[in-house]
Amino acid sequence: MMQMKREIGTSGISATAVGLGTWAMGGWMWGGGDDAASIAAIRASLDAGITLIDTAPAYGLGRAEEIVGRAIAGRRDEVVLVTKCGLVWDTDEGRPFVEQDGKMIHRYLGARSVRDELEASLKRLGTDHVDVFITHWQDPTTPIAETMEALLALKAEGKTRAIGISNADPQDLAAYLAAGPVDCVQEAYNMLDRGLEKTLLPTCLDEGVSVISYSSLALGLLTGRINSDRVFGGDDLRRTNPRFSPDNLQRVSDFTALLEPMAQTRGVNVGEIVIAWTLAQPGITFSLCGARNAEQAAENARAGSLRLTAEELRLIDGAIAEHLGPVASAA
Repeated sequence: MMQMKREIGTSGISATAVGLGTWAMGGWMWGGGDDAASIAAIRASLDAGITLIDTAPAYGLGRAEEIVGRAIAGRRDEVVLVTKCGLVWDTDEGRPFVEQDGKMIHRYLGARSVRDELEASLKRLGTDHVDVFITHWQDPTTPIAETMEALLALKAEGKTRAIGISNADPQDLAAYLAAGPVDCVQEAYNMLDRGLEKTLLPTCLDEGVSVISYSSLALGLLTGRINSDRVFGGDDLRRTNPRFSPDNLQRVSDFTALLEPMAQTRGVNVGEIVIAWTLAQPGITFSLCGARNAEQAAENARAGSLRLTAEELRLIDGAIAEHLGPVASAA
């Protein structure tokens, strides 16, 4: 079957419903990375028909963007390329956020910084434009009208074709919409994290704003492949995440066991079922899935041609209610 494609807001841009997320490729908060394996994963995604590739400067202080640029060289026309702005490490302006490799990253969306970030990203990505430019985290020190004015200017210049926001609340979204068109929001959404259904989703549905879900597999937890023997090293954020406790891993194992017969009947794995469920939820337009090698990328891509039946969705929802509620509340 062909990859499912969907429109990004009212931008006129069409992309595959399954997208490749590259946060882990930057290494930061994932215990390091392997550039060669990451490039192979990106190329395997393209070979499987995936067009949506998402990255950001903050993923390894430019490392992920450079990897993406190398991987898509000569294939730029196959890619709907998404990158972000708003997490900077060359200024003290804005709001201190988190440290990475000895540098304090600030949340800052001042107009000059937004433009400078995109120019730097274009160099790392080896392109003259991105398809979607997203404010990565919101900056309470800069008026949204100022940020949006800068984004609209970059769009008018052809340096981005669409505008999005991420990690925002309903008030942020309303302010952006008042200042100009927003094509998409990018937010965490999966079987464990469904708060979006009560916050941004209603407005997105009313306003025709696409929703790009990230962490669709809950940091790999919902693949069912992580057991209590797994050791997370270095700065891997899962090392101290309570969702990866032995008790929660058992609950997830019990849940995925209920999905195994369905996956076997369909000739897919549980992770693909989870991704397909995500894309079947009202208002969820795209599902970003991370991959650290070509095999993972190919598996994720297969979910883009998987359509679950109403009965399958009912069975999955029952399994979620039975087993995943305690996992979600324990996070």
